Amino acid sequence: MDLNEEIVSAARRWIGTPYVHQASCLGAGTDCLGLIRGIWREVYGQEPEAVPAYSPDWAETSGHEALWQAARRHLRPATTARAGQLLLFRMRDNAVAKHLGIASECGTRPRFVHAYSGHGVVENPLSEPWAKRVAARFDFPDRT
Repeated sequence: MDLNEEIVSAARRWIGTPYVHQASCLGAGTDCLGLIRGIWREVYGQEPEAVPAYSPDWAETSGHEALWQAARRHLRPATTARAGQLLLFRMRDNAVAKHLGIASECGTRPRFVHAYSGHGVVENPLSEPWAKRVAARFDFPDRT
């Protein structure tokens, strides 16, 4: 199994995990960042950096692109869509990007896995309303 397939497989194992703000525990609770952290631990081992506590509106109050900057520190910007990529979403025009997911399928029927308040971890179609909110795509780094 290649790295991208492994990331998609890991993301799908989280489906059904309840949404819990700031959590990252498979089956018990997670938010969108916690999902990415859990996948990272499964694929790479230790997380690349400690995550400070954050409120649900943390990025809105600061205007700081913290997720984008963290993604650039640890992942590679991508231009071509493929399964296994991290998707960074801007939920409103002119707002900071503050939602994350994993592209699980590309092509004519794209899909993604994400943790969504009120829904938990789900796999959804990357429908037009979601697709227009993608601010950036990132490839995970090769294992060394």
